[in-house]
Amino acid sequence: MNRKEFIRNGALATASLLALPALDTFADEPSKIKIALIGVGLRGQEHLDLLLRRDDVELIAICDIDNRMLDMAKKIIAKHKKKMPEVFTGSVNAWKSMLDKKRCDGVIIATPWEWHKPMILGALESGVKYVGTEVCLGITLQDHWDVVKATESNNANVMMLENVCYRRDVMAVLNMVRQGLFGELIHLQGGYQHDLRDVKFNDGTHPYGHGVEFGAKGFSEARWRTEHSVTRNGDLYPTHGVGPLAHFLNINRGNRFTSLNSFSSKSRGLHQHIIKGGGNDHPNAKVNFKLGDVVTTQINCSNGETVLLQHDTNLPRPYSLGFRVQGTEGLWMDVNNGVYIEGKSTKPHRWDDAKTWLDQYDHPLWARWSKDTEGAGHGGMDFFVIHAFIESIKRKTSTPMDVYDAATWSAITPLSEESIKLNNQTVAFPDFTSGKWSSRKAVFALNDEF
Repeated sequence: MNRKEFIRNGALATASLLALPALDTFADEPSKIKIALIGVGLRGQEHLDLLLRRDDVELIAICDIDNRMLDMAKKIIAKHKKKMPEVFTGSVNAWKSMLDKKRCDGVIIATPWEWHKPMILGALESGVKYVGTEVCLGITLQDHWDVVKATESNNANVMMLENVCYRRDVMAVLNMVRQGLFGELIHLQGGYQHDLRDVKFNDGTHPYGHGVEFGAKGFSEARWRTEHSVTRNGDLYPTHGVGPLAHFLNINRGNRFTSLNSFSSKSRGLHQHIIKGGGNDHPNAKVNFKLGDVVTTQINCSNGETVLLQHDTNLPRPYSLGFRVQGTEGLWMDVNNGVYIEGKSTKPHRWDDAKTWLDQYDHPLWARWSKDTEGAGHGGMDFFVIHAFIESIKRKTSTPMDVYDAATWSAITPLSEESIKLNNQTVAFPDFTSGKWSSRKAVFALNDEF
């Protein structure tokens, strides 16, 4: 080969290499996503298990002040045969040391509610661009604005890990809504209707409750969650119900909540639970619980729909989120597991078994990932929130549920408290998007990836 041929062939080879996709030209394997977990209590341990299942995640740090919970978490890590992450403990501010010392791609927060806002802000200030938080976003309305503004100013992502948005029947109904089966939506209902007395009173002899102790003598959530029932009166846990409804209604994406009012019943359930378990002479029998046993909240929407939420955790009842999705062509209700579509149901004015419809309209996400959800918490829902969070980090995209969603859903709590204090007056619902809601497009679960 002469010099002229050598130069010509070399140039052709170089050009062909440049024409190849970047990933095909001597690229290294993508590095694992580095995650830190603040809070390894019972809920945090469920996230921990799912993170350890993934080959694309490196858990670099965990933080908690409860040695019992840390020991349980370490056993889960050992069971997965993964490298032990650095452990931060010994102080209520150990999480700050963790954020100062570790550089991570994402932080997951599963701590008591009052810690969520400072921990989110701390993570953002440390340079973390992806924060996943358990319910709720903050305590006061100002907390919610602070998180929204900090997320915007840091060009970051804050995702509420609201798993019910991924419940299989909920996602099938979302599929039906988007295909117009219910017609134009008119009225929706949901809530948190779940007997939590054995969660709010727990002396630690059983991981899932029983007893009449809380606060310093309590175990797990009973140490902190019950105190909110003592001092607050409102819908303390709205996101399980409102998250799915917000997706059905395209809230913050062409629609928004405009006003809210709330009503609270009298409070009897928690006191009666103490009397039955500890007697009239038990010290906790003297506690005055401010939280009404049933809190009902009504919300108006910009596009004319109405939403009704109920918080009901202190009385004996089977679990139900009380979903109802009603439009001009029919409705779905989860309490009776029924669907009725005018002109398409088996008989006029008679419920169809919802399973027939939900199987037919199973969401592509579940069709694709159902095998991967096996063993994941809450019937597989938990898989999807962690999967969506991690995949967003890997792809450097916005999370499918963003900080505006988190703030809107979580703000129902302080707004309901305000309405009840004002003798059930209607209060204005803030627009956390600052006007962007009218032009934003729906993104949640619009493909079969996450």
